[in-house]
Amino acid sequence: MTEVSSVQWFPGHMAKTRRIIKQCLPLVDAVVEITDARIPQSSRNPELDRLIGNKPRIVVLNKCDNADDFVTAKWIEYYKSKGIAAFAADCKTGKGLKNFLPLVKEVLRDLLERRKAKNMSGMAVRLMVVGIPNVGKSSFINRMANAKKTKVEDRPGVTRDKQWVKIDSEVELLDMPGVLWPKFEDKIVGERLAFTGAVKDEIVDLEALASRLLEFMKENYKNNVIERYGIGLADEDAGFDILQKVARKRGMLLSGGETNTERASIAVLDEFRGGKLGKITLEKPPERN
Repeated sequence: MTEVSSVQWFPGHMAKTRRIIKQCLPLVDAVVEITDARIPQSSRNPELDRLIGNKPRIVVLNKCDNADDFVTAKWIEYYKSKGIAAFAADCKTGKGLKNFLPLVKEVLRDLLERRKAKNMSGMAVRLMVVGIPNVGKSSFINRMANAKKTKVEDRPGVTRDKQWVKIDSEVELLDMPGVLWPKFEDKIVGERLAFTGAVKDEIVDLEALASRLLEFMKENYKNNVIERYGIGLADEDAGFDILQKVARKRGMLLSGGETNTERASIAVLDEFRGGKLGKITLEKPPERN
């Protein structure tokens, strides 16, 4: 099986973000955590649990249009069993976001009732929006605010400074820069984040990464690969074998007829990230006891 080395990724601005989150938590009523529906657990920063503590939280499984609907539903059930409100959405198109404000009111029902009893109903609910780089925080905020309030780019780490965005008279969002954690101790977590582009391609071996993705696809979404690339898959095919088949089928050849697996790797990863390989989820929720 192809190995992908462990990823270390901790720019200085991310250490700064941790401090900002800690400083701003007393200013907000709840935390909105944006995750990637294709990797719901791997795209959750484990440090956030420690930072956020008992503050009410809503998890948004973003990019649901590229994720396996059946598995997404299982994740929402799993979070519910843990007492965490969660819903699926696609922040680029706005799909599912109509569920957000009703869920906020449900999660903060006790707080809102206390404010009403004290004649403080007009006080805006303040929510901190957190998530790892490239997970869709800016797209979420822009959709909710119905305007281009934050800078959105399809690469990690472009939102840097904290900013308040007013949705309406009742809700304000505090946008936090994306933050990863110092080191991915679990290589599989780092690998899944690399699959989705949450870490920069420049720091990973793209051929090894694409090979591992194709290996996973063969085991879990075999027909997606066959249909997309028009290739046959043998039982003994490893990820790199499949990558070579993709390169040959696409005419990605070097002089002498050797396959250009580097070019094929870029194509496979781009097509996965763009949803062209179908609706795929890379991890399932833990089995409940």
